[in-house]
Amino acid sequence: MRKIFVSIFALLAVFSVSAADPMATSYTWAQCRGSLMPYPAEINPAVYPDSLVPVFINHVGRHGARYPASASNCNKLAAWLSRADSIGTITPAGRRLRQLNDIVINRSKGQWGALDSLGMAEQRSIATRLFYNFGEVFSKADGGSTVTAISSYSPRCMMSMFSFLHQLDRMDNRINFSILAGRVNSALMRPFDINNDYLEFRRENVWKPAYDEYYDQACPTAPARHLLGERYPFAGEAEQREISLTAYYVVAGCAAMSVDCDPSTYFSLDEYNALWSCFNMRQYLQRTATTVSSVPADIASDLLLDLISTTETFIAGTNPAVACFRFGHAETLMPLLSLMRLRGCYYMTNYFDTVGLHWRDFDVVPMASNLQMILFRAKGSGRYYLRVDLNEQPLPLQPNSSEIYTPWSEARLYLTRCLPIDKQI
Repeated sequence: MRKIFVSIFALLAVFSVSAADPMATSYTWAQCRGSLMPYPAEINPAVYPDSLVPVFINHVGRHGARYPASASNCNKLAAWLSRADSIGTITPAGRRLRQLNDIVINRSKGQWGALDSLGMAEQRSIATRLFYNFGEVFSKADGGSTVTAISSYSPRCMMSMFSFLHQLDRMDNRINFSILAGRVNSALMRPFDINNDYLEFRRENVWKPAYDEYYDQACPTAPARHLLGERYPFAGEAEQREISLTAYYVVAGCAAMSVDCDPSTYFSLDEYNALWSCFNMRQYLQRTATTVSSVPADIASDLLLDLISTTETFIAGTNPAVACFRFGHAETLMPLLSLMRLRGCYYMTNYFDTVGLHWRDFDVVPMASNLQMILFRAKGSGRYYLRVDLNEQPLPLQPNSSEIYTPWSEARLYLTRCLPIDKQI
C-alpha cells in the first residue's frame, strides 16, 4: 500500500511540475540568442509567378551583427566574477565565463556598438540576393536606374547602408544612388528618441508592472549560484536574477561578434529559454502594440506613411527611384511590423506568460532583419500587386488572409487602416 501511495505521489509531483509552467518554451540554443542572433545563413531564392514583373522595392532594414552596444553588462559581470574569485567562491564555470567576458571586453575596446565584419557580410549577402531575385527592378534600357537610401545617425546603421549599397554597385555600377544619413532621418529611423508620447510612455514606466511581474516569476536564480558559487554573499534573489540575466546577455551576444561560445557551459537549456523569455518580454512590452499600450507601435506611423506614399508616387510616375532603402535598428522595425500587424509580429493578450509562444524576437528582429515590400506589375492587365517579405520570407499582408500577392489598391487600404486615426490619409 505504501508503494502505491509513493507512486501516486511521484506521479502527482511530476504532473504538478509540468502543469506549473505550461507556457515554458523549448527553443534551441541558437534561437535563444533572441535579437542578438546573427541573420539566418540559409535563405531560399525568391520565386514569383511568371505573370508578374517586379518594378519597385521598399526596404527597411536593421543594422547587421555588431559588437555589444556598450560595456555596461560586461563591466557589471566582471565585477561580480572578480569578487567571487577574490573571496574564493567562484566555480569552474564562473572562471570560464570570466575568461570569455575578458575576451569580449578586449575585442570590443574602441568598437562598442560598431558593425563587425559579420554584420557587413550579412548586408552584402542580402543585397546580392535582392539583386538576383528582383534584378528587373534595376534594369533600364536607357541607362542606370535610381535608388534612394537613408540611415539613422548611428555609425553601425550608416556602415550597414554603405555595405549594402557597395554590393549593389558591384552588381550594377550603372545604378545612381541618392544617400542621406544623420539625425535628419530620426523621425523615420529613430522615432523612439523624439516621439513625445513614447518618451512619456518610457518616463512613466507604463510597461514595467507587467514586465516586473513576469520577470520575478520567470527569471532563474540558479545560474548565478552556478557561476559565483553557493557561498557567494548574494544580496537576495533579486541580485541573483540580475546576475543571471546579465550573464545571459553577454553570452548570447558572442555570436554577433564572431566569438565562439558554448552557452551550455553556463546554463541549462531550460534556464537559457527562461532568460531569453525575459529579454523577449521586455522588447515585446517596450516596442510593440500590447494590451498595455499602443504607443510603442504608433511611433512607426510616419515610417508606414512613407512606405505607402513612396509606392503611390512610383505608380503615379512622380518618384524616379525604383527602390528606397532605409537602415535603422531593431527598435525601428519592431514598432513598424507590429503596426502593420504582420503575422508573428503582432500579438494581443492579457496573459503575458504566453508571449514567448507567439512573439519571438529571433523570428522578428535577428541582426540585419529586414522588411521588403516588393511591388509587381501584372504583364497582362498592368495592375499592381504588393508582396511583403520579412527576413526574405513571404508573408500574407493581412492577418486573416493566406494571399501573398495583394492588389495594391487593397494593400493601400489595409495599410492605411493600420495607422492611428489622426494619421490616416
